[in-house]
Amino acid sequence: MRLSSGPAGDDHELRAVLQDVASGYWMSMQDLLLRTEAGVLRAEGGPDWSRWTFRTQVLGAASAGTTVVQTWQREVPDSRPAAVMRARVAVERALRANRIGDVQHLQSLWWTASAACAAAAELAPHDPVPYLCRLALAELDPDQVDPEHRRHAPDPQLFPGPWGLLAEVDRRDPGNREAYHRMARYFLVRKGGSVAHQDFFARWVADCAPGGSALLALPLYVAVERWRATHTGRESLDASLYWVTDRALARARVAYRDWFAVTTSRRLTQDMNYLAHALWSSQQYGPAAEVFRALGPHASPRPWLYLVADGARWERLFLDAHDAALANGSP
Repeated sequence: MRLSSGPAGDDHELRAVLQDVASGYWMSMQDLLLRTEAGVLRAEGGPDWSRWTFRTQVLGAASAGTTVVQTWQREVPDSRPAAVMRARVAVERALRANRIGDVQHLQSLWWTASAACAAAAELAPHDPVPYLCRLALAELDPDQVDPEHRRHAPDPQLFPGPWGLLAEVDRRDPGNREAYHRMARYFLVRKGGSVAHQDFFARWVADCAPGGSALLALPLYVAVERWRATHTGRESLDASLYWVTDRALARARVAYRDWFAVTTSRRLTQDMNYLAHALWSSQQYGPAAEVFRALGPHASPRPWLYLVADGARWERLFLDAHDAALANGSP
């Protein structure tokens, strides 16, 4: 089987647009986002922002190293999608500067991103993405200097953080997947943060999440981070003993039973890869086989690359796990 591992996952429309973005063209991005925005409003049962959120996130990362969004905004200055994408790009640039330790430019990139978020929120007040972007920027304030990043949590057992921003996203899109992943990330990078804090938050989220919510897979991400934290030297890449513990087994079962098994739409490739990995690692081959079948050739590098000494060989591990699950889990 030939794997497909691009950031678009199984979103074929998005994959085609990413090629145009790489070539410096913005019109297909505009067309895709206008169609996506229209679909949000037509969704049965109320606005569904999940596809919009995902597509703008992937396009923002792809556009951050280009001037394609700036060009689009100059051509169509009153475009809501262009303003939202400008915020996505500005935030991505600030986060990248932080990751590589570019202290010289970080402050100006942060202010540029903050201004872009405010402009996007003004043009698109019902869109959760401008607030998602502000939530992402909280990562740049691990000392919680900004009062907005040290709000009290709704549960006294949880830590202060950018809870007001999360509430703004929730008001527009309850249970937004990216928002809660951003919060989980924040509890890892904040001063005094740890995987244990992240884990407590993820379990709290999963306990409150309704059936069918992708947030039920959030504890699987934190479980991988916890395993990585104890295997930083790669002295032991065998994760099987970790994943057959009662706690890890329960996490994988809940995500499979209450999320994967009850919904067939809006399942992101990366979430399914984390679930397939958890089920395979914990030797739950029947459910793992179902997830692998649903994935088809769509693999994401994480979490597989964490389990191989040579990260470039993660695709081989995915295929081995795929074959083992289907061989041992077929009815």
